[in-house]
Amino acid sequence: MPQPFLSIVIPAYNEEPRIAGTLTRVLEYLTAQDYEWEVVVADDGSEDRTGILVGQVILDHPHNVRILRLPHRGKGWAVKNGMLAAQGEYRLLCDADLSVPIEQVERMLPPLAPDCDIVLGSREAPGSARIGEPARRHLMGRFFNLLVTRLVVPGLADTQCGFKCVRGEAARDLFRRQTMEGFSFDVELLHLARKRGWTFAEVGVDWHYRSESKVRAIRDSLSMTLDLLKIRWRHRRLA
Repeated sequence: MPQPFLSIVIPAYNEEPRIAGTLTRVLEYLTAQDYEWEVVVADDGSEDRTGILVGQVILDHPHNVRILRLPHRGKGWAVKNGMLAAQGEYRLLCDADLSVPIEQVERMLPPLAPDCDIVLGSREAPGSARIGEPARRHLMGRFFNLLVTRLVVPGLADTQCGFKCVRGEAARDLFRRQTMEGFSFDVELLHLARKRGWTFAEVGVDWHYRSESKVRAIRDSLSMTLDLLKIRWRHRRLA
């Protein structure tokens, strides 16, 4: 198989209720494109039928869909392994709930995307829309982003949207250096990118709130806040 133009990396943990529908929508979109593509599902130790359902899809698309069966260690761990296993010229992180419709990948790729190494789907950039998000969840996200910009990565409006596109060369360099295994991996990725000279920009996307999100608002917010300090400490000497 030639090198894919686009790899879509989907981290998954106990996604039995929606993984089949997500893959159906993603594959319907990709099979209509005129470039080579692949889908890599990074299964973070699911205990339900996620792996079985992905396997059924692979039977119909054996050359384009793969699954990585990983021990359970967190979303960042799954994304890291998926991105390093992917082979695409461009590699899209896409959450399993499709909170950002897959069609919006076109905003992240040439010729529409900014000419940079990492394109961040943003819920705050011009042209974005937040759909159905509770006010409390929105305020918590804004507070976390304020901490991110003060402590780790200044100048960004939204680091946590699960829709990011990374050029292959940048992905190989950055994800092998990633240490955070939970939800804070996005911040570490961008901290590393800035230190290592990779470029990034935000692009507005339409984001739909999903009540089935794996994020636990209070517990994960506290954990991610501590992670910001860990990120600064772990990479303090990196040139």
